[in-house]
Amino acid sequence: MAPDATRIVHASCVAVAGQGVLITGPSGSGKSSLALALMAYGAALVADDRTELWPEGAAVMARCPPVIEGMIEARGLGLLHAEMRGPVAIGLVVDLGQTEGQRLPPHRKVMWFERSLPLVLGQTSPHFPAALWHYIRAGRRE
Repeated sequence: MAPDATRIVHASCVAVAGQGVLITGPSGSGKSSLALALMAYGAALVADDRTELWPEGAAVMARCPPVIEGMIEARGLGLLHAEMRGPVAIGLVVDLGQTEGQRLPPHRKVMWFERSLPLVLGQTSPHFPAALWHYIRAGRRE
């Protein structure tokens, strides 16, 4: 991997069933909160707030920058210790900067490092973390 191929993005990432869920969005959009909700279901933290990404074969890989390893921010509680995983291949990107308006949305994709990754838009529904958990573990019907 060439050093210039690595990019640090403003995103959180958790590992579910061996796949990374990259959570993007503007500051205050709930990236850490969604990561914590998925961790309550059994996900492991890869990175909170900043995630290092790079291409590897057909995959986009993610890991935590060393300076913030093992920490996740919980608003109102502070920085919490967390079990770490990584590096991990990204299997799903969640964009909290956009809100899903369709009941049965189309399959969406996003490009990172010229690689296509499944994309889900944010939702305000209380079942969203549970649905994401199931999506990454069981997939979505075509």
